[in-house]
Amino acid sequence: MAETYIRSPQKIVATIEKWLAERVQEAGAYGGIVGLSGGIDSAVVAVLLKKVFYNQMLAVIMPCHSIPKDREDAEELIDIFKLPSAVVDLTPTYDRLVRALRQVEENIEPLALSNIKPRLRMTTLYALAQSKGYLVCGASNKAELTIGYFTKHGDSGTDLLPLGDLLKEEVRHTAAYIGIPEKIIQKPPSAGLWKGQTDEKEMGLNYIDIDQYIATGKVGSDIQLQIEKRIRRSQHKRIMPPICLISE
Repeated sequence: MAETYIRSPQKIVATIEKWLAERVQEAGAYGGIVGLSGGIDSAVVAVLLKKVFYNQMLAVIMPCHSIPKDREDAEELIDIFKLPSAVVDLTPTYDRLVRALRQVEENIEPLALSNIKPRLRMTTLYALAQSKGYLVCGASNKAELTIGYFTKHGDSGTDLLPLGDLLKEEVRHTAAYIGIPEKIIQKPPSAGLWKGQTDEKEMGLNYIDIDQYIATGKVGSDIQLQIEKRIRRSQHKRIMPPICLISE
């Protein structure tokens, strides 16, 4: 994708930092909390929260049958930037819930089981945030929000979306600008829902094409059809549930 579509990381960082401070102050909160996955998006959010709120932030690692390397990358980021952090292992909770569900429905869809993980993480973040007077900050970027690549009431369950107007490539440029380790910037984006899972493999699309579609609308016809189909099918994720109105 042409560099002309990428906004200055300096401007992006300054804008997000100011925005975060204003939103937290407006809410009467004290700082922000983010789930730290070991990937680039949550890394950027965590470091920006640290820059704005210093120690009034929390980066939470929430393993749930997770890949050990992701936790290692998250812990390295915590060490480099001296992030206030916590670990909440959700594996036993997940396992117990799945056992209970299988007593009701033996053949639960694998994707439905995978989506339990981000929903447990959302619940964890809100419990900690409410206790500390923090706002929950999500790590979804504009590419993911546009095509609906997020779990409803999971990673979409947030108070703030600092990266919500950033193309994926802008996230990468911003990460480099604020000093995120190169190995995190370059690792294949993954929600870590199962072994070998990557965002682009699951979507059947790559972020470069999604970014270009958003920025210019100019992509191949097949790719355009795929993206627009995903936008239509995921519309329910971006709006409040419909209300049945009763006439007087």
